[in-house]
Amino acid sequence: MSDSKSNRMKELVELLNKASEAYYAKDTEIMSNYEYDKLYDELVELEKETGITMSGSPTVNVGYAAVAELPKESHASPMLSLDKTKSREELRAWLNGHDGILSWKLDGLTIVLTYNEGKLIKAVTRGNGEIGEVITPNARVFKNIPLEIAFKGELVLRGEAVISYSDFERINASIDSEAEKYKNPRNLCSGSVRQLNNEVTAKRNVRFVAFNLVSAIENGKDYDLKNSRSNSFKFLEEQGFEVVQRKNVNEDNILEAIEYFAKAIEEYDIPSDGLVLTYEDIAYGASLGRTAKFPRHSIAFKWADETAETILREIEWSASRTGLINPVAIFDPVELEGTTVTRASVHNVSIVRELKLGIGDRIRVYKANMIIPQISENLTGSGNVVIPKVCPVCGRETVIKAVNEAQTLNCVNDECPAKQIKSFAQFVSREALNIDGLSEATLEKLIDCGFIHEYSDLYNLERFKERIVAFEGFGEKSYENMIAAINESRKTTLPRVIFGLGIAGIGSANAKLISKAYDYDIEKIKAAEASDLAQIDKIGDVMAENIVRYFADASNVEKLDRLISCLEIEKPVVTADSKKLEGLVFVVTGSLHSFASRNDIKELIESKGGKVTGSVTGKTTCLINNDNTSSSTKNKTAQSLGVPVITEDEFIEKYLEN
Repeated sequence: MSDSKSNRMKELVELLNKASEAYYAKDTEIMSNYEYDKLYDELVELEKETGITMSGSPTVNVGYAAVAELPKESHASPMLSLDKTKSREELRAWLNGHDGILSWKLDGLTIVLTYNEGKLIKAVTRGNGEIGEVITPNARVFKNIPLEIAFKGELVLRGEAVISYSDFERINASIDSEAEKYKNPRNLCSGSVRQLNNEVTAKRNVRFVAFNLVSAIENGKDYDLKNSRSNSFKFLEEQGFEVVQRKNVNEDNILEAIEYFAKAIEEYDIPSDGLVLTYEDIAYGASLGRTAKFPRHSIAFKWADETAETILREIEWSASRTGLINPVAIFDPVELEGTTVTRASVHNVSIVRELKLGIGDRIRVYKANMIIPQISENLTGSGNVVIPKVCPVCGRETVIKAVNEAQTLNCVNDECPAKQIKSFAQFVSREALNIDGLSEATLEKLIDCGFIHEYSDLYNLERFKERIVAFEGFGEKSYENMIAAINESRKTTLPRVIFGLGIAGIGSANAKLISKAYDYDIEKIKAAEASDLAQIDKIGDVMAENIVRYFADASNVEKLDRLISCLEIEKPVVTADSKKLEGLVFVVTGSLHSFASRNDIKELIESKGGKVTGSVTGKTTCLINNDNTSSSTKNKTAQSLGVPVITEDEFIEKYLEN
């Protein structure tokens, strides 16, 4: 073996293990899945070519060691990862004439559950495949795990703990700092599952999706599943588990099934990074044995990312209201997964430098999991992109900070207009004061001219009429429409005001909970103690401290008082009608005809005591969908859980008119 190959293998082992450590143990990412797979495949080829496997190679060591904070436990049998392919024909050939089951490969954290005498007694993470972490108290608060089941023998099953994209976006929306937001649902899920305090886990809406029945023993004998993987899935569903979506396949229909999943992933709310194919015949699969790392009864299919070559034309540095300045790549248009793509987030300074990006470079771009545009590689590597020394908005000096091993560019000027523009943009947004027509561009002009410094200034713009009418592209009509929208917003509610203030971590849903808890009295909220606020459902210690800190600032209170003097804040009147939907949970999907938007129907349901969530679960009262025959994921989930699917008119007739 040449020294160059030996050195390259050592380099790859070090790189891949570092990436695995960040991914599995620290819940961060230092390289994309695309890059990891590419390097892993290179290492596999070198090991085949040389016949040598380096000590510590990820091709023989599964996963990364569990952290020490949680109790550890050895698995009864090693939890091996799966061999993989990106070829559809190779997947088809793998069946070799046998029937199989094709299902999602979910991107979360693998968990092993054990039930005895019908009760959940243990939950253990996959860990490094040999030893996992005991997270039983946390599993008990997963949103959909049955704590007691009908089967009274010993049941062991595996599944994936996941957080949906909907919940991921909701949780990230409650985090003020861009640098502190979670990068993807998988990282958020991993951290949520491994909390030392399961109250945190409970607030994250972690779901468990079963994908394998390991064993079911009753009266000392294996439960008879007729040697059928399909029967094992049905058995788990009968016990109340959410089971991975799947299709029965053979060599004749597997390509059609793959195409179904390829289209479905565009709207699938659970993170998935591919598919899993397993033999329907359990005994046959088991008879094939295993390699040192892979079982032979199943194989993973990774999406062959469609890539395109293009030219990098610009790096746009986008400032946010938190001070983070995000690099965005602008390139010549390319077609990916049926859409035209011209931009891709580069995430941070570390990735700009790692990719050695330069203007005019030939780059390859792809859509991660067929959704999010990203740069896969730089074919030129000129590295001529200059990290800005000053903020693109205020011109003040920038600072590079290290966050979770990644370098980010930041503006530390508290008076930076970008911070103000983003704050004002939230204040006028639909879920806050809902001032229609006040775009960021208009807000920027108003701020640059010194017309607005705080929120109350928006309600005193008439004195600047002549100068505003003179704005380029504005005019008398635009001015009148803007003032009309501002005046219309004067009549509002306390939750809208609280959300509009931009208190760190407080989203619109949290603002409603806080307002209700304090009887819609802003003075009570101003004087609230952190310990009391933290007792409100879904308001934890961090958010409680943020609220107290905000109102402890005399300047904030003075500005709020001036704002309130401009508003007419309505206090909800508690009537029998306002509790009409209390205890009921709805999910809304598809187009509407009686309501202007989903937000309108959501507000109506909440005004009557009901709740609207983004995902269908066993607790959902009904799914509102005007196309109740569609094959959408939400409809299928509702049908599998026995949740009624009703039209908008049926909802009005059944829940509002009666």
